[in-house]
Amino acid sequence: MTAASISDIKKELQTLEPKQLAELCMFLAKYKKDNKEYLGYLLFDANDKESTIKSIKEEIDIQFTQINHINLHVVKKSLRKILRITTKYIKYIGSKKYEAELLIYYCKKIKQSRIPIQKSVVLQNLYNAQIKKINNAISALHEDLQYDYNNELESLA
Repeated sequence: MTAASISDIKKELQTLEPKQLAELCMFLAKYKKDNKEYLGYLLFDANDKESTIKSIKEEIDIQFTQINHINLHVVKKSLRKILRITTKYIKYIGSKKYEAELLIYYCKKIKQSRIPIQKSVVLQNLYNAQIKKINNAISALHEDLQYDYNNELESLA
C-alpha cells in the first residue's frame, strides 16, 4: 500500500460529510498517541499560544526538578527526554518565534541547573546543537525579534 499525496488526501477530505470527517479524526486519535495529543492541541490550545507556551515552560521546570544528578549518564538521558518533549511541542506550534523561545528556555534551564556539560562531550554536543537550532530559528524572524532573541542567546554563550 502506497501513501497518497497530501493534495489527493485534501481533495478526498473535501468530499466527505462532517460526520465522516469526525469519525476519521477519532480513528486517527485512537490509532496513535501523538495524533491524539496533536488533535487535542489543535482543538483546545492552538488559539491561546501564550498560555500554551507558559504551560510548556512549567512542564520543563517540573522535568528539570526531577533530574537525578547521580551521574552524567542519567543526566544525559533526562536532558534528552526533556528535549524530546520540548521539540514535540515546538512541532505542534509550528512557529519559529516560539521555537526560539522554548529552546532558549531549555538552554537557560541547563545553565541554571549547573549541570557540568563541559565534562561530557555528548552533553556539550547536545547543548551546541540546540544553540544552532536557536540561531536558525532566530534568522527566520523579523529584525526586531532577532535583536531581542540574539540578546538572550548571548547570555547563554
